[in-house]
Parts: sequence; C-alpha cells; structure tokens
Amino acid sequence: MLVVEITLGLIAVCIGFALLARRLDIPYAVALVLGGMALAFIPGLPEIRLDPSLALAFFLPPLLQASAWRTDWRDFRANLRPILLLAIGCVAFTALCVGIVAKLLVPAMPWAAAIALGAIVAPPDAVAAEAVLARLRMPGRIVTIIEGESLINDAAALVLYRFAVVAAVAVISPGEAFLTFVLVGTGGIAVGWAIGRIEVRLLPRLGDPMLETAASFLGCYASYLAAEALHVSGVIAVVTTGLVLGRAQHVILDARTRVAAQTVWNFVEFLLNSLVFMIIGLQLNRIVGRLDTGFGLLAIVTGAVSATVIVSRFVWVFPESWIPRLLPRVRRAEPLPGWRALTVISWAGMRGVVSLAAAIALPEGFPFRDLIVFLAFATILVTLVVQGTTLAWVIHRLEIEEKPFDGGVHPEEAEGRHVAAAAALASIEAALTDPLYGGIAGDILGDYRDRAGYLGRSAANAALADIERTARRHLRLDALAAARAALITHHHAGKLRQEQLARLERELDLEAIRVRQVLGE
Repeated sequence: MLVVEITLGLIAVCIGFALLARRLDIPYAVALVLGGMALAFIPGLPEIRLDPSLALAFFLPPLLQASAWRTDWRDFRANLRPILLLAIGCVAFTALCVGIVAKLLVPAMPWAAAIALGAIVAPPDAVAAEAVLARLRMPGRIVTIIEGESLINDAAALVLYRFAVVAAVAVISPGEAFLTFVLVGTGGIAVGWAIGRIEVRLLPRLGDPMLETAASFLGCYASYLAAEALHVSGVIAVVTTGLVLGRAQHVILDARTRVAAQTVWNFVEFLLNSLVFMIIGLQLNRIVGRLDTGFGLLAIVTGAVSATVIVSRFVWVFPESWIPRLLPRVRRAEPLPGWRALTVISWAGMRGVVSLAAAIALPEGFPFRDLIVFLAFATILVTLVVQGTTLAWVIHRLEIEEKPFDGGVHPEEAEGRHVAAAAALASIEAALTDPLYGGIAGDILGDYRDRAGYLGRSAANAALADIERTARRHLRLDALAAARAALITHHHAGKLRQEQLARLERELDLEAIRVRQVLGE
C-alpha cells in the first residue's frame, strides 16, 4: 500500500507542478525536477530510490516508441547524415572532452572512470527534448534532427559507457570496441525490425481498438527486452520498432484504433514523463548525502563538467555542418543550415533520465562512483534549467520560430484536404449509376461537393476562405450544438437510454472535431 500511496501522491504532485509550469510559462520538465528537489528536503517523506534497470526497462521503451512513432520516416532518412554525426560523433567527442576535463581537475580519477562520466553525460535525452520542444514552433528540419539524434544517441553513449566500465577492471582494444559497437547497433535494428513486422501483421487481426492499443505497448517492451536479452541495443530496437509502426499505422489501423491509441499514448507519455523528472529531483538527498568531496572542489568540477558538456556541442556542431559541405556532392544534396539554426541545435542539449540511470547503474566499488553520480545529476539539472528554460528565448531572439497561421486552414494543409475531398467526391460520383447505391450516393453527394468546393477555395484564396469559414462555423457548429441539446432533452424525458445517448453524443463530438479541423480551428 505504501508504494501505491507514494505513486498516487507523486502523480498528484506532478499535475500540480505541470499547472505551475504552465502558469510560469516554463518547460514542465524543469518545474518537475526543481519540485522534486524541493520535496526531497521535506523531513519525514519516504525515500524514493530509482532502480536503474526499472528506469531503462519500464520508463524508456514507451517514451522512445512514442517519439519514433511520430517521426516522419522520409524526413528522418533525408537527414540521416547529420543525425548520425550528432548521435555518434558528437556523443564520442563530448565524452572525450568531459573525460579530459574530469581527469585534469581530479587527477586521482582513473581514465576509465573519467570516460565513463563522459559517456554518461554525453547524450541529450529524447524525453527531455520532447518535453521542451513540444512547446515551441520550430522549423521541421531542426526538429527532425534534434529528435532523431536524441532517439539513437543513447545507444552510442551506453555502448561507450559499458566499455569504460569494463576498461576499469580489464583491458579492451579499440578494434574490439568498434566491432562490438557495430554488432550491438545492427543487432538492435534487426530485433526492432522483426518485432515491428510482427506487430504490423498482428494488429489488424485483433479487430478491437483496446486490444490493438494494448498490443502496441507490448511491442515496445518486447523490442527492448528481447534486444537486451540478446546483448544488443534495446534503445535502437525500440526506435526501429516505433519507426516501422509509425510508417505502417496509416494502413494497418482503422479510425477507431487511431483515435483511441492516440488518447491512451498521450496520457501514458504525460504520466511517465512527469514521474521520470519528478524522481530525478527526488534523488538529490541521497546523492548529496553520500559525498565526501569538499564543497569548493565540488563546485569547480560541477561547473567545469557542465560547461564542457554545453560548449563541446557547439564546437562539434558548427564544423560538422560546414566542413562536409566543402564536397560538392554533399553541398548539392543538403542545403547549408544557417548559423541561427546551428545555434539552436547546439543549445538544445538537455540531459535526462538515461544519464542518471546509467550513473546509478555503476557497480558498487567503481572508482569515484559517488562523485560521478552527483556530477551526472548536476549536469541534468544545469542543462534542463539553463538550456530548457532559455531555449524558447533563444529561438525568439534568433527569429527562426515559425509563426502560427491565423487565417483558418493553412494553404498547404488546405491543398492536402482538397486532394482527399476530391478523391472522396469522385468515389461518390462513380456510385451514382450503381443500381443499388445510386440513390444513396445522390443523397450524400451534396455534402461531399460542398466540402471539396470549400477546401478548393481555401487553397486558392485564404482571405476569402476566412470569411466563409466564419459563416460555416456558426451554421455547422450551432447545428451540432442544437442536436446535442435535443438529445439531452430526449434523454431526460426518459425516451433514450444512457448508453444510447453516449453513443450518439460521441458521433456529434467527432463531427464537431472534424468540422473544426476542416475550418482550421
């Protein structure tokens, strides 16, 4: 019961801090971490320990799959070169820089421990990036690169971390390390692809939105656990499964499942994100209490490591973007990002749960373990607070944020809607001569022609369409509101059962949602 009470209490506190973050206009991840730190000092509260295997095996798979599910595979593939250079190259570079700085400031720390620290704090976190980027309107290519990097860089960092831990007690050659990295990565891709293909075949056969949604959760855990059991990358496996399902979802899932799954996944994402960042903050008491390092040296090392993590990303990103474009083939294939975009990519380096879980997973007796755990926590805190709270300001100052379209339906979206509506209209018109369906097709033809005509006018002239949109909103939404009121009155008169009312009201709600989407609201 204590575990249940603590969990429910944390959820309630998470909701409160999320509301506070919205009021203060800061990323809710920052509010949750700082709130967890504040709660950690309240006397009498039960101590909450973060089991690293639980953090990675329970929290990470659904959060990674949800991000991968939403990733546009075409954009991901088009930007694969910069994503891999960040996810692998920048991680290795940052780990090396942090290791050198840690060794210089703490000479007694073995090189293996220093590199392990670098590997722990090197990867920007997918969960943290998602929590911050969700509030901003950034250009699509920047979002693709940042989120794509954060999806796969954990694998590179964790492989480097494992070798550093092994190197603390044994000798391992660079060739063996590289070969193992390739095998771990390709093995993770193979496992994730296999699980993804199984899910693609399984989901349409279930025929029930609840079962299909539940199976989608099992898929991400199956990918991670199967990959880890085979000693390959669970992170890469989950991301691969998410990409496979995200690409196939439009074909294998029906409308009911997509609506239900999106609602459930959004809820689970919020819950797991909130608990992760809250628990990170609650670790402060135990981490600080075990340190015996002097405050002055601790402050210097903490500042130096955090600064190295932030600065090394700038040092890597700008040359990595400019130097390859000296080659004509690369210059023709990929447009050169401006310095503003590169600045945003460099500044979006928030760390999160993977770094802390990897630090806590260090074996007991590992050299300078307590110091490494504290530095990992401090780096997470600094990057979340400093970079997370200022990223929106940086984007505003650099003037690269995309402005919201206030004229109803965006012309590009209107064109897409027009294409879909025209195809639907052609299908109905083709049925007019059918002896069985012709009369029904004639009844509904007017609605389809009306919809296709409005969307065509929206794509051609947004200003005139905005005037029409106002009239349509009043007519259609007022009609739906009147229908709902009539149903409720009918129900209160005892002529309609509750379950029938709920079914009819849901139809009206979905129609209202559709109308608002068509009108760009």
